[in-house]
This record gives sequence, structure tokens and C-alpha cells, in this order.
Amino acid sequence: MYPNAKITEVTSFRPSIRLLATDIDGTLLNPQFQISEGDLAALRRAHAAGIEIVLVTGRRHTFALPIAQQLGFDLWLISSNGAVTRSLSGETFHRDLMPRETCRRLCEVMQEFRGNTVLTFDKETKGAIVLERMDELGVSIRRWLEKNIEYIEFVVPIEKALVTDPVQAMFCGTMARMRDALEVLGASGINGMVTVLRTEYPPRDLSMIDVLNAGCSKGHALERWATYRGFGREQVMAVGDNHNDVEMLEFAGHPVIMGNACEELRGRGWTVTGGNDACGLAAAVDLVLGEPLVSER
Repeated sequence: MYPNAKITEVTSFRPSIRLLATDIDGTLLNPQFQISEGDLAALRRAHAAGIEIVLVTGRRHTFALPIAQQLGFDLWLISSNGAVTRSLSGETFHRDLMPRETCRRLCEVMQEFRGNTVLTFDKETKGAIVLERMDELGVSIRRWLEKNIEYIEFVVPIEKALVTDPVQAMFCGTMARMRDALEVLGASGINGMVTVLRTEYPPRDLSMIDVLNAGCSKGHALERWATYRGFGREQVMAVGDNHNDVEMLEFAGHPVIMGNACEELRGRGWTVTGGNDACGLAAAVDLVLGEPLVSER
């Protein structure tokens, strides 16, 4: 059914999975940033079979919402890499915001990366996304900013925007530039106060470093939600493709990585499904429904 999956081993899960958590970019969305028909149909089959679906993404809730609405059924979104858990209708289950004083300290130590800095706030008006300027942001992230232009406010210096606690700070740029940013962060002494997550797209020479409140991640948020819903980790499957999915995959009793997953996710013994260009998510959903998946180890 999924011809691009590499045939080296057949894996099947018991049909005891109650909660399916999937990343959006690189997983649910294909290389054209759309939901493939096969993936859409598979998620609808899983929902009809009584499997709860939750989308777990680095996107802001508002930016992820149009994707979630395409699925055609009610579900919850874990957004901003675990900082916000909210329903399609806007009901909030949990928020894990970064203290503004911590963010001020972060802006201080990352002074040389002002042109790469984006702050996000949990509101749906102008000022939800704050930056000083756009000139040092990569072409790919600038397209994202253009799509979100109605929410963007330019504030100089950016600390003036910190009248409330932000959801997160984000540093965006080329792979080389963000490697430098990670080095500065690592030497700053601030790491114990925050969580640092990265997402990389080498073909686009794009890297994003998300800095959130200490202990905040997709994995912690998924564990919190599963506990609330009464599901043990052995009843949870998670599907992802990038560095910021690691904690989510480590929590899930049944982790699955996409065929297009980054190298960091490989070599851990996790099941590998097809790529996002070959309905790899649909193949993973077949595991939930009791179908075997041909996978690469």
C-alpha cells in the first residue's frame, strides 16, 4: 500500500492503543505542506474506531488550527512544543508559560542574535508574534511570518514586549547561524532555567531553536494529557520526524518515526514508517488498527 517504505522487517502492534499523537510538519503534512488523502482517510478511520487523536506541534495554536480543522472531527491540540494544550473550540486544558524575567535574561545573553529572535504570546491579536526586525531571518521562516503578518508587532528593544509572560522565544536562521546560537546558549548558564528544543530542515538550510519554560516539551505535555484521559503510556502511539519530537517519542509506549526523520531519531530501535511523501502516517495508523507495518530498522 505504501511503496516507498523500505521492506526489511514487519512489525505489528496489538490493537490496544487508545491515543494516537502525531506531529504536523514533516509528519501529517506532505512536502507540499498538505494532508495527503491517504493520511486523512487513515486518521478518520482511526477516529471512527474509537482511537483518540491529538496533534502535537511546534506551531502556535492559531497557526495549527486550520490543519486540525481539515480532519473533520473534534480533537485537542498540543501546540508550541508542549506549552499550550487547547481544544478546537478554544477551551484551554494547560499552559506552561515562560516567566518574563527569564525571557529578559535570555534576550540579554542572546544579544548578538537580535535579528533572529521571535517572541510569541498566547493571544490572537497583533502582538502574538513579536520581533525587532526581519532582515536576518531565513527565506523559509520569512514566508511563515508573512502568513502571520496580522499577528506580528515590531518592538525595539524586544524586551519592551515583555509586559506578560511569553509562550516562548524562538531563534530562526541558517543551520550554521543556529549552531552558533546553540553554543552561546550552552555557555550562558541559562539552560537550567529553560528547555531548549531544535527543529532542523537541512534541505531548506533552516534551523529553529525554541526556548520554553523549564520542563516544557511535547513529551511532558503528552504525558500530562494521557494521564488526564486515563491512558497508560503502553496505550499511546506517537509519530514524529524531528529533534523536537524526541521527548514525545520517548514517552509513548509505541514510538514511530517517519522515513524522512532526522538522524537523531534513527538508531534507537524505533519503528520506521514511510516518508511524508508516501503516506507514512497512514501506514503508522494501520498499526493502531491492527495492520502490520513494513518498517526499516
